Order: sequence, then structure tokens, then C-alpha cells
Amino acid sequence: MCVLVCALSRGGEREQRERGRFVKIGLTGADMLLGIAASIFLFISALLSYTFTRAHTRRRRPQQRKAKLPPGPVGWPFIGETLQLYSQDPNIFFANKQKRYGEIFKSHILGCPCVMLASPEAARFVLVTQAHLFKPTYPKSKEKLIGPSALFFHQGDYHTRLRRLVQGSLSPDAIRSLVPHIESIAISSLEAWAEDRIINTFQEMKKFSFDVGIIALFGCLDSYYKEELKKNYSIVDKGYNSFPTNIPGTAYSNAFLARKRLSQIVSEIIIKRKEKRLERKDLLGCLMNSKDEKGQSLTDDQIADNIIGVLFAAQDTTASALTWVLKFLHDNPKLLEGVKAEQIAIYESNGLGKRPLTWAQARSMILTYRVILESLRMASIISFTFREAVADVEYKGYLIPKGWKVLPLFRNIHHNPEFFLDPQKFDPSRFAVYKNVAPKPNTFMPFGNGVHACPGNELAKLEMLILIHHLVAKFRWEVVGSQSGIQYGPFPVPQHGLPARFWKESVCQRQEAEASFEGDSSCHSLPPISI
Repeated sequence: MCVLVCALSRGGEREQRERGRFVKIGLTGADMLLGIAASIFLFISALLSYTFTRAHTRRRRPQQRKAKLPPGPVGWPFIGETLQLYSQDPNIFFANKQKRYGEIFKSHILGCPCVMLASPEAARFVLVTQAHLFKPTYPKSKEKLIGPSALFFHQGDYHTRLRRLVQGSLSPDAIRSLVPHIESIAISSLEAWAEDRIINTFQEMKKFSFDVGIIALFGCLDSYYKEELKKNYSIVDKGYNSFPTNIPGTAYSNAFLARKRLSQIVSEIIIKRKEKRLERKDLLGCLMNSKDEKGQSLTDDQIADNIIGVLFAAQDTTASALTWVLKFLHDNPKLLEGVKAEQIAIYESNGLGKRPLTWAQARSMILTYRVILESLRMASIISFTFREAVADVEYKGYLIPKGWKVLPLFRNIHHNPEFFLDPQKFDPSRFAVYKNVAPKPNTFMPFGNGVHACPGNELAKLEMLILIHHLVAKFRWEVVGSQSGIQYGPFPVPQHGLPARFWKESVCQRQEAEASFEGDSSCHSLPPISI
């Protein structure tokens, strides 16, 4: 057939050998009809072949569909759903969204289009496995107050270098030497609270966490610099969540000026250390002595940004967690007595406080530690975190456009009954080792996850354990006024910062409490409570 087609495609001419020479012969009408018929046959064959191949390919390899945006409204132009978010409990806002649209949905808040993710797998996708596709993002106004060189705002080599330094200086091996210093701060704080007055628990916890942070970052610091840091940090703290404007006298403007002063104070401390050739193993010392692969040291501004950034990250979150621990213990007297029994046993082994608390003892506070973990789950201090897609990303058939904000919703995960039975009940036993039911991977993330997880979480847990030890072993407290309600600023804390009155517990009161606890067998079961 190929020979025939070739011959017919030559414009109707053929050659014939006759008498030893070639003679050109003209085509007859029959020849022309034959050529046309063959051409039509060839065209139809090719068309049928193409059609069959196309259909077969479609059956074997379905056409790929373009990913679509996640479900959910974006609200009004410019405003989005910001008013809906802040006119109610943010947790209710996110929970209702998840109930209606599922674990992936979109919204528009704070002037930004957002994709919310409420599953452990999605959180891991954004924070761990594909973290390079999502950069940390903060409002510029807040970035200016913390410092643009702080490790929280970066990815890549610079972030890796800074994180290694911060995490190393706040690791368990590094902070075990801080136990006596933290204990001293805890005792002096509790003594001040027990002066027959009502205190704002959250604000006092912030002062306690600040003092612990100073010890971890600077070690033993001159009292002048300590007071200057505290005074200017307080101004920055007040303006951090205010409307960003440069108008003189406003909270934000004052905060910005105080932030400059903080950098100056850190620079002065660095200069004095260099002059005295002091070699210290606190965070400041680690940052000062660090050099990259090219032998370059960090600048004073870079050091100041990271020192102040870590102080910011450590204070409010730890203070909020401690405030919730006190509320949960106050609301469950039987659980409180169980924690008290654990701590009094340690207190008595130290000669009623004559010997200092040790690192090993802090690590042995099993029930107290479970109370802290459950408080972190229930309160979910960090309800979500912000990331920004650096490219178009597809996840489970949905498109996350470049430039959109991405919010893994930790609280939604922490309160999902699929992962935590009866999630609204305060039940420290869910973290008990003997139950052999540890939380599933990526379902419990009180300190975040991945390369941007909190590097100071071990310090936070240590200071909470030490404060609770002295609080329940030697003091009592009662909540004053309303005991319900939550306020956000931006972290969740009990209403009005949990106003409370503290007082020292007498020896007789302690003995009576111990006898009551030992005589009530129901106390030992420590049942969960509803809140």
C-alpha cells in the first residue's frame, strides 16, 4: 500500500521502462479517479486513527482539572470578615467555619485573604514538610517594634544560624543552672503578692516571666540596666497592640521611641562586656561570640533584635499559661490537693525549704507537669500562627495562591474530639504515661511545630514548675469577682487578668489539708472537671 500511496502522491505521473529507455505517459481519467479515491481513503483513515487515539488517551489519562480555592466567604470589600472575627470569641468564629466548610476554608481578615487549616496533616504540611513554601509573616508595625533582624521573621541560613544559637542557650543542659535563680525570683514574687491585696494575676505573672527572661538572656545584670530594660520594655508592651501611627504622644509612637532606647541599652551592655572581656554562656554571650562560616560576627542591631524578640516571645505566653494553671487548679479543689501533696513531699524532703530545689526534683513533678500540659491544651495560648505562601501551592485539590496568608488553627486541633476525648473537660490524666495514650502526632502543638517552633519551651516549663511548687506548698489563693469569661490581648487570659488574693498558709492549715486529702479516697482519683 505504501508503494501505491507514493506513486499516487506524485501528481498523477508514472514512469515505465520501455525498450531500454524511460517514456513519460499521461494519466487517463481512470487513473485520476483512483488517485482521488485513495486520497479520501487516506484522509478518513488518519482522522479515524486520531479520534481513536485521542479517546483512548482520555480514558487512560483523565484531563487534569485546575485546583480551586477552598470554600468559604471573604466578606465585605477591604473589611472582609474582620468585624465578625473580633465581635465574638475568635474560637467560636473558627469553630463555626470548620463545622460548615470542613478542615480547609478561606476568609479575609485584617486586610488579607487567608486560608485556614484545621487538621494535623495540614499543619504539618505548612510547618514541617513544606515549610520552605510558607514564610513567617507579621504586620510591619509589629516587626518594627520587635526588630527586623529577629529570627522569627526569617528563613534560610540566617534563621538556621540564629535558631541554633537561641535553642542551644535555652536547652535543658543550659538552663539547669538557672534553677536557683528562678527559685529566688519565684519566692520573692509570691512574698510580694501575699501582702493582703488583690492583684491582677496575669500582670504579676508577666513581671515574673520578665525577670526570669532577663536572667536567661543576660545572666546577672547590673540593677541600673535591669530597671531601664523593664521601664522601656513596659512602654513597648503597652503600644505593641495599639493603632500604628507616628503621631507624637500616641501609644505606638511612644513604643517606637522606647524600642530605640532598648537597642541602645543592649549596645551599652555589649560594650561593657567587651571592655571587661567577659565570657558568659547566657544568650547574649552566645550571640556576641558567634561567627558565621565567613568569620563574620553579628552586628549590635542584630543582637539587640534577637534579644528583645526572645523576651517578647517568652513573656506574655508564659504569663498567660501560668494564669490559666492557677484558674484550673482553683476551680478543681481535689486536683489542687493532689498537686499540693506532690509538692509538699518535695518541700519536706528539702527540709521545709531549707535546701534549694534541684533540677532533678523539678523533672520529677509528674502530676504538676500533666496539669501544665492540659492547661496549655485547654487554653491554647497560641490559637493559630501566620504564614504566607511564597508560591502557588496545591493541597488536597485546593489552591493556596501566592501571597495569601495561611493559618494552621492549633486550638481547633486541640479541641477536636477525634484527637482528645471530651475536649471541653479539664483532664490532666489524658497525658498520663500509664494510659499509654500519648497524643497522636501533630495533634498537640502548644509551642508550634517545625523549624519555627518556640525555642524556649523548656525554659517556660521549668519556670512554671518552680513557681507552682512554692505556690501550692506555702501559699493559698482565691479568685475575686467573676470567675468566668475570657479576654484577648492578643493571647487568651481569664477575664480581667484573674484578680486574686494570695496569703501564706500556716503550718496548721497545711496539716489540716493533708489530713483531709488522705482521708478522702475520692481525692486520689482526680476526676476531670467541666469548664
